[in-house]
Amino acid sequence: MGGFFGAVSKRDCVLDVFFGVDYHSHLGTSRAGIASFSDDDGFQRHIHNIENTPFRTKFENDLDKTKGRVCIGCISDTGPQPLLIYSHNGIYSISIVGVINNQAALAQELLDTGKVHFGAMGGGKVNATELVATLIDQKKDFAEGIEYAQSRIEGSLSILIMTDKEELIVARDKWGRTPVVIGKNDEGHCVSFESFAFKKLGYSTVREIGAGEIVKLTAEGEEVLREPNKKMKICSFLWTYYGYPNSTYEGVNVEVMRNKNGEIMARDEMKNGTYKDVDFVCGVPDSGIPHAIGYANFCDKPFARPFIKYTPTWPRSFMPKNQNVRNHVAKMKLIPVEELIEGKKLLFVDDSIVRGTQLRGTVNFLYDNGAEEVHMRSACPPIMYGCKYLNFSSSTSEMDLLSRKIIMELEGEEGFEHLEEYASSTTERGRKMRELICEKFGFKSLEFQSLDGMIEAIGLPADCVCTYCWNGKE
Repeated sequence: MGGFFGAVSKRDCVLDVFFGVDYHSHLGTSRAGIASFSDDDGFQRHIHNIENTPFRTKFENDLDKTKGRVCIGCISDTGPQPLLIYSHNGIYSISIVGVINNQAALAQELLDTGKVHFGAMGGGKVNATELVATLIDQKKDFAEGIEYAQSRIEGSLSILIMTDKEELIVARDKWGRTPVVIGKNDEGHCVSFESFAFKKLGYSTVREIGAGEIVKLTAEGEEVLREPNKKMKICSFLWTYYGYPNSTYEGVNVEVMRNKNGEIMARDEMKNGTYKDVDFVCGVPDSGIPHAIGYANFCDKPFARPFIKYTPTWPRSFMPKNQNVRNHVAKMKLIPVEELIEGKKLLFVDDSIVRGTQLRGTVNFLYDNGAEEVHMRSACPPIMYGCKYLNFSSSTSEMDLLSRKIIMELEGEEGFEHLEEYASSTTERGRKMRELICEKFGFKSLEFQSLDGMIEAIGLPADCVCTYCWNGKE
């Protein structure tokens, strides 16, 4: 997905941005960058590959040679950023968060004017951040240009810009699918994807920027350049999976939501008669754990950790690009606690089940270590559609999704006309899908959180939350 952090202050704020960006490391595993501006040295920028090295390690040596009272940084899943741009809007640095599905078409449209060119990247692709900057520069100023860029792209787009006037210009995606929050201290302002990222730095929360809103920040204050849209569709995966436990989006804390989500799952299972008597309720580390704690607390079952992930050397199992390597890393990370596995009936709660590529290995690992039964629960509904707006469940084909594969096996493409039935555990189709997944993966039982239950746990109106991955509704 990616995330950004910026600060503008009456003092040097590079160190604030260094730590602020580091607190976004869970959002991306490809590249990271920092850009700053000072009257003495002008614009400075550093970009590093972070696929196999933590952000801090890569950027520590850049701190002594970077300074400025305005600075931005990012964690990125895509091309290098922040970029430095020279245009009629002046010299500025820009970073983005989002996905542009019509990137190639927009780039070709601009090239056909004969008035622009792009720096080529690997594979002949255009850097998405450079494309956004080019769209912005088609208009007379930043506010008009940002609004134009957001209107042209298909996907999602939040933008952070730093100028040589010691100001930040920040825009949240027009549907608010990704969050942006403003912080403040006695010396200036900051802006962040994750709300917790600036609190340890001495900033307090001012407010969350609204969907489509554009704001200019200086050390002294803020100016709204474009009022927010009335409608919002924030990504619900921020609570179930992506967001860090300390973060709060639209007033709803991630950890609190996950605990409540687990409670609702247990409540509904007891009500529906699908609850299983087990020895321990467990969470698949790390984001599945708070869902499992909520589940265990509600049904008054002991929570346990039958295996621990060894993370000092491989903190994220999907970091390697090669799928075989990712699978092997995932296997090597799981260290059992035999006393909590052997002869036990275990119910695991995971944040989601997307492709199921590592799930089979986890189940086999538990049975190999003596588990009597393994029951699986997903903290969100079956994923039926590849995400068009962020990077969570996007793939080259929706047939990569486990639910789609199972449906295809059960009744071919005809089954895709009945996705809503398959999503529900109360229908014959829904039960057959769950039974076949259990058969293939070795689960004693499988249940998914309902869409209504997940929305209840978030606590926002249903029409304010993006649920495209589950029901295909935009």
